[in-house]
Amino acid sequence: MSSWQRTHTCGDLTHENVGEEVVLNGWIENHRHHGALLFIDVRDRYGITQVVFDEEKKGTPQGLLDRAAKLGQEDVISVRGSVAPRAPDKVNKKRATGAIEVFVTELIILNEAETPPFEVLDDPECGEELRMRYRYLDLRRRPMQHAMIKRSQFVTSVRNYLAENHFVDVETPILTKSTPEGARDYLVPSRVNPGKFYALPQSPQIFKQLMMVAGLDRYYQIARCFRDEDLRADRQPEFTQIDLEMTFVEEDDVLDLVEGMMVRAFKDTFGAELHRPFPRLDYFDAMERYGLDKPDLRFGMEILDVTEQVKDCAFKVFSGTIADGGIVRGLCVEGAGDKYSRKDIEKGLTGYVSEYGARGLAWAKVGDDGLAGSISKFFEGDAGTALCEAMGAKSGDLMLFVADRKTVVLRALGELRNKLGTDLGLREHGEFKFAWVLNFPMFDYNEDRGTWDSSHHPFTAPVDWDLEDYSKDPGSIRSRAYDLVMNGWELGSGSVRIHRSDVQERVFNFLGITQEEQRAKFGFLLDAFQYGAPPHGGIALGLDRLITLAIGADSIRDVIAFPKTTSATDLMCDAPGDVAPEQLADLHILTQKSKSSS
Repeated sequence: MSSWQRTHTCGDLTHENVGEEVVLNGWIENHRHHGALLFIDVRDRYGITQVVFDEEKKGTPQGLLDRAAKLGQEDVISVRGSVAPRAPDKVNKKRATGAIEVFVTELIILNEAETPPFEVLDDPECGEELRMRYRYLDLRRRPMQHAMIKRSQFVTSVRNYLAENHFVDVETPILTKSTPEGARDYLVPSRVNPGKFYALPQSPQIFKQLMMVAGLDRYYQIARCFRDEDLRADRQPEFTQIDLEMTFVEEDDVLDLVEGMMVRAFKDTFGAELHRPFPRLDYFDAMERYGLDKPDLRFGMEILDVTEQVKDCAFKVFSGTIADGGIVRGLCVEGAGDKYSRKDIEKGLTGYVSEYGARGLAWAKVGDDGLAGSISKFFEGDAGTALCEAMGAKSGDLMLFVADRKTVVLRALGELRNKLGTDLGLREHGEFKFAWVLNFPMFDYNEDRGTWDSSHHPFTAPVDWDLEDYSKDPGSIRSRAYDLVMNGWELGSGSVRIHRSDVQERVFNFLGITQEEQRAKFGFLLDAFQYGAPPHGGIALGLDRLITLAIGADSIRDVIAFPKTTSATDLMCDAPGDVAPEQLADLHILTQKSKSSS
């Protein structure tokens, strides 16, 4: 070892090391000068150790303190010295190394740093844009390093679990063929095939199905995927999936294996005990009870149907909506009668549900003497009692109702339920509530185009394999798709796949994919099915979102080393950027910009 190389990390030293000579390497977090004493906190990934320069201490070289006093924050140094105990009243109980300090006898400056654009603190006083521009500094912060370490530990646990269960780690192509999977592809021009393009994969879907045809039996990949779509806090143009596929399985086989994987990884990484089996909800049941297909099960407050109870009431918003084919449903918010004022409800909550299409929010507070609120005069006496019984409401509760078309009512109340869970502190931090949502609709109606689309993707198997005509009632056809949700977020989607050519062709035909398109885009998959395709199924779990939720980060950008902004740009690298005209010429590309400049 070179004389400057560390013997210990900045998180290693304890009272047991007192008297030892050690060498530490790291960055200067801060320094405090007190006359003949200089205290410096030296930081690395593993922790912080306080080192002391004392010019009056025997054995301290002359001029050492003067050299150290000129150091600045984020300078990279190596220090040699002896470990000493701190006085009892000076022990820092917040640090693993807080019981000791190192008296320095030798200092080597490995690199001096410019004044950083922001302080490398756990909670810096700067905007996210500045942090992303200097991401390498942002990654020095403890919360960011914690996120990267936890992400790595989680992936390691997943890999170990899958290897123990006979999965094979296979890399699938990054340069592939453009296929319709719901979002825009990132296209890559081919220099050697002028005018033709690769696409970056939105998922390894087709390739992993082909590996099942090939007989690998169990495949997995920590897969990089790409989608050119509008971004939100939980979206990135490039993201990572835990991708897996299995042959000769039904839904329960995939679900049981994934549950075991989650139990292992959460235990190994976060010390969390998950309980199996995870609740399994039918899609339509989840929608009826929670209004959303990704319910947060950390609290109750299910949506209740009062359509029958109020269909003949004097409140025309209710009775008129029902007469027109609508429904009335509500939430009983336990003990919230005194937590929301009339203004809070009529402006805050009503305004909130209007964002999801609701035309209004009816409400009533339950008291010992009856109801009070916007609908109280229509539900006096026995009518009020019956309504409370239908809602399971008691004195002190708040009842909230939406009357409209079923899709509007469920969405509005589902989103309102989530808001109330946050407002009232019903979600316990650090609690992980998983659930499966099963049997999604096979098809969704696209009102903009007036066509039916695949709810998940066109390779998902129907519950009824032998159904010949999908056109009679497409909305009622169930698929063998399933989602894993946690704390109100979708973590991943999977399904039992179509392995029969006749069924796959039937689905393509119903979706309006012509025979020519089928051959051009999926011919190799259809051909493969002719050579003995086994039944198979799998799932893809969003690693970025999963880690974000598990550590309580604000967005997935906080768990990705080098993320993009919401406008899909990399502020650090200044990407995407211009390329030289010669590069465009090599690729046989003429852009609007280059065309206008010429």
